[in-house]
Amino acid sequence: MLSSILLEAVAYVGAAIGAGIVAVGAGIGLGKIGGSAMDAMARQPEAISKIQTPMIIIGALVEGVSLIGVVTCLLVVLMK
Repeated sequence: MLSSILLEAVAYVGAAIGAGIVAVGAGIGLGKIGGSAMDAMARQPEAISKIQTPMIIIGALVEGVSLIGVVTCLLVVLMK
């Protein structure tokens, strides 16, 4: 009885830590993408359109992966 409660508590803590790591990782990734794009745009203003489109696409992909990670962590909690 006690071991099942302990395992459930560990699953909740692990899911919370996992969701937090995913959120922090996404924030760091988006910050690096945005910062690098701003540096590139400042160095070559004529290439803004060539830099901005891939930046937005990569940012959307990072957000998608982080959303999948957070949902996976939340599903672990809901399945228990």
